[in-house]
Amino acid sequence: MEQRATRADILAAIQEIPLLSPSASRLLQIASREDYDIDEIIEVVKCDSALTARLLKTVNSVAYGLVHQVTSIDRAVSYLGERLVAGIALEDSAKALFNKELKGYEGPAGELWEHDLRTAVAAREITRHCTTDLSKDLAFTAGILHAIGKAVLSDFLHSSATELLAEIDSHDINDYLEGERNILGMDHTEAGFELAKAWELPESLQMAIRYHHTPQQAPEQYRPLVYAVHLGCIIAMMSGSHSSDALQYHLDKHYTDYFNITNEHIAMALLEVNESVGVIQAALSEGRELSE
Repeated sequence: MEQRATRADILAAIQEIPLLSPSASRLLQIASREDYDIDEIIEVVKCDSALTARLLKTVNSVAYGLVHQVTSIDRAVSYLGERLVAGIALEDSAKALFNKELKGYEGPAGELWEHDLRTAVAAREITRHCTTDLSKDLAFTAGILHAIGKAVLSDFLHSSATELLAEIDSHDINDYLEGERNILGMDHTEAGFELAKAWELPESLQMAIRYHHTPQQAPEQYRPLVYAVHLGCIIAMMSGSHSSDALQYHLDKHYTDYFNITNEHIAMALLEVNESVGVIQAALSEGRELSE
């Protein structure tokens, strides 16, 4: 019988994952603050020739269909938005993780990035209904990163998907998280949290990664953000997913403590996800191909 990996094996593997690029790391630090200036974003991009080229090729892609070509970074950042600029830098820096085949979740290559992008768009839309001030850019960035732990655990779960789904159906386990913990000693939220610490991500992003399926456990100051990502993740799975764990998690109904949101708002967020993600994906893909 094949010996299953231990918690120590997973933690050791996390330490072997390359650090983010300086540009991606800096952009995430800036985007996590409420008082940042767009000029800070522009300055980081201008100092990175590869990122500059990628952004210009993305914004001028056929998918966006601009009448006049954008030739300056200032205009490119302004058009794409700071949140997507950080996302592009992150995808470039950690594309081996975001675009890998998730064998442990029966997910095809690129599934994780698409799910994260759908979550980011949904979380951004959810912020409109928050009862406290919540940055839409921060929610988008947290959504992009929230499920990164699945890229870590996938290699260790092997062919466990059928087993986990059967246990959920028979109520032997509560949800997919419990199944991951039973097999490996940790779930993907903790694996993602450990990676976020290794990457020295801002605490707000670490909390969104760690508690996006259990937002009530997050420190109070971060709960609005974590609930936005929690709802965004559910909406993303509702909008389409090819992984075995899709909709195998519970909705924390305490979101009503932080959001005035109706079924109609959820439907509108779903519509925005379906409309926006296709355009963004096409533009990113074209920009990526032109940069290679």
